[in-house]
Amino acid sequence: MKQFPHHAFREYDIRGIAGADITEELAYRLGKAYAAMLPEGETRHIAVGRDVRLSGPELQAAVMRGLTDAGRDVVDIGINPTPLAYYAVYRLDMAGCIMVTASHNPGAYNGFKMMIGKSSLYGEDIQHLKMLMQQHIPDADRRGNITSHSVVDDYTRFVTADCPLSHLPSRPFKVVIDAGNGPSGLIAAPLYRRLGCEVIELYCEPDGSFPNHHPDPTIAENMADLSDTVRQNHADLGIAFDGDGDRIGIVDESGDIVWADMLLLCLARHLLKTHPGATIISEVKCSQHMYDGIEAAGGKPIMWRTGHSPIKARMKETGALLAGEMSGHMFFADRFFGFDDAAYAGARVMQMLTETGKIFSELLQDVSHTETTPEIRIDCSDNRKFDLVNEAITHFRSLDYDMIDIDGMRINFGDGWGLLRASNTQPALVLRFEAPNNTRLQEIRDVIEGWLEAAMKKS
Repeated sequence: MKQFPHHAFREYDIRGIAGADITEELAYRLGKAYAAMLPEGETRHIAVGRDVRLSGPELQAAVMRGLTDAGRDVVDIGINPTPLAYYAVYRLDMAGCIMVTASHNPGAYNGFKMMIGKSSLYGEDIQHLKMLMQQHIPDADRRGNITSHSVVDDYTRFVTADCPLSHLPSRPFKVVIDAGNGPSGLIAAPLYRRLGCEVIELYCEPDGSFPNHHPDPTIAENMADLSDTVRQNHADLGIAFDGDGDRIGIVDESGDIVWADMLLLCLARHLLKTHPGATIISEVKCSQHMYDGIEAAGGKPIMWRTGHSPIKARMKETGALLAGEMSGHMFFADRFFGFDDAAYAGARVMQMLTETGKIFSELLQDVSHTETTPEIRIDCSDNRKFDLVNEAITHFRSLDYDMIDIDGMRINFGDGWGLLRASNTQPALVLRFEAPNNTRLQEIRDVIEGWLEAAMKKS
């Protein structure tokens, strides 16, 4: 049987160049293999949707053909943000979902995110899926049916009821949204108007070529238009969405970016007022000030592995009510279902602001300033990257450094920290650093980057 491209089968999803890596044949076989992974006796429908990419219609049709040839009934939910596929599983009691999307990747890419039941498919399960896709799976005796159903109205009613906004004294809450020409504009703009907001739209027209900017709110240059528009219109908030609507970016009333660890700190403090002692999860790339701030507010912070699927699994294990990542995934189990949904997160942010009566910058006034680097990515082959991280752990542990090794190596230097981990999505190493000033930041960087440079020269 055909050998599919190994690099497309990643830790959290399947992703590659549409037409080259991600073909209709691959999509068809994925549908059949996914059906074979469902529990014995499972007869519920499977939700299948897609984002706005130009390759989406053919790939979605191929996935659904594979599912129905395997005897499975399918609900086509159409063009939607990925979280609405998850929402369909929870609200319509489905067997799982397949979303045709490449998230924030450029328009030439496509891929698949999946759930079986209410659990994300990731890690070893994706490798098992690939193995099944390379085997012959006969057609079922009964061909499945395809029906179409939109969950948008039900979702809008749910969020509107769950996140009522307190009225500002003299005017509606003014928000600018930048959908990056992805599917979120179709959902978020009418949703936020239903909440009573004045909404200014940027790039909310679906366009799979993403003509205005790359739909990734973790990159500052992609937030520039949003920041400018917030300032020009004296808006209360700016909200950006990634290419499939599961990651959020925020700019405050001055147009300044609020990075995701500080956003999570604000949300955690607000939640802890009504749920004292709640467990809140984040990942190894986040600021120490965030973890300390959650603990000071009475919460129980847990540092965990990077990745939306491991975070969701850890939330279920611990009963955490809230979680978040530097990438902008925000997960609410308080009043919601525990998955990452940027439109819902935006509604919770606006609710927090209207309930506190504060502008966003006021919520972070007490957080000490630190110097941080963005994620630093260094090309490193998949065959070598994990070995290098393990060598680093062994080396620095032998020198008695204070280390956390749940996901790579995070060394605590007392007044700052440095991270080295292997990317689960690219042939790359990831580094990040935080310190009280630039001089100290460079000193910490020199310790880890100096070792790494020498180690890579030996490779």
